[in-house]
Amino acid sequence: QVQLVESGGGLVQPGGSLRLSCAVSGRTLNTYTLGWFRQAPGKEREFVAAIRCCGSSTHYADSVKGRFTISKDNAKNAVYLQMTSLEPEDTAVYFCAHDNSRIILSALRIERMYDHWGQGTQVTVSS
Repeated sequence: QVQLVESGGGLVQPGGSLRLSCAVSGRTLNTYTLGWFRQAPGKEREFVAAIRCCGSSTHYADSVKGRFTISKDNAKNAVYLQMTSLEPEDTAVYFCAHDNSRIILSALRIERMYDHWGQGTQVTVSS
């Protein structure tokens, strides 16, 4: 089993920055996909970003491209989401997701492709 614990959420003003962290533990393999999803009030959970093994390719939703950066620290077994130029529309609960496989590009946005999920961390962008 794999455990994911998110941290770093909070209240930030529009235009501000925040870095989310996700600690990964348990039975992880060298092949993996790590992703961030978010769910705003009254909306479906949506894909934000993902990073895949074997080259650490990164992928982003169009809504966050150029503002958010996903990265992984292998030594700390953690994945991060650096968020800049935050907008009120970014307000949501952010979830870390993991799968012990290199998910194909066309399926990165599909929730059921990920076997493990964290509990989420709240991000609120408001003045």
